[in-house]
Amino acid sequence: MVTKTRAKAKRKKMTVSKAARRRKTVRKTRIIRKKAAKKAAPRRAPRTKAKSTAKVAVKPAPVSQRAQPEAGKPPPRQPAQPTAAEQRIGLVTHYYGHLSVVAMALEPGTTLRVGDRIHIRGHTTDFTQKVESLEVDHAPVTEVGPNDDFGLKVVEHAREHDIVYRVRS
Repeated sequence: MVTKTRAKAKRKKMTVSKAARRRKTVRKTRIIRKKAAKKAAPRRAPRTKAKSTAKVAVKPAPVSQRAQPEAGKPPPRQPAQPTAAEQRIGLVTHYYGHLSVVAMALEPGTTLRVGDRIHIRGHTTDFTQKVESLEVDHAPVTEVGPNDDFGLKVVEHAREHDIVYRVRS
């Protein structure tokens, strides 16, 4: 008999614990809903003023005021113009930014050598440098002519259609 009562006690414990587990898993979760976005009020057109039909004469400013530049503002900067000591030798055809290299087309009858000083000038470009590296088909060379496709290492950003000048010493 002792074993039967123990078995019954075990069954009771098992059934109670299973029911308790079921109750725990059956809990309802709260549903969270997003709030609807509020619409912006429609914009209204501004009221326009009635245009006057009368013509108003504009008084000219005195000559003394027109002749004086505004105080505190420097005069506008003019881009550097090629000087007499510069000779146009070519044009930038492409700029490779990750290498800082330009591809150039030389004008007929001109050459470019390592050691020459060049001035590259364009819409937003204006710098002078010494030619330190010339390459034709990834091979370093010391001189290039107008029929060569070559790359030139530059110290600043250059753009297509910038003009290249040789600075005479």
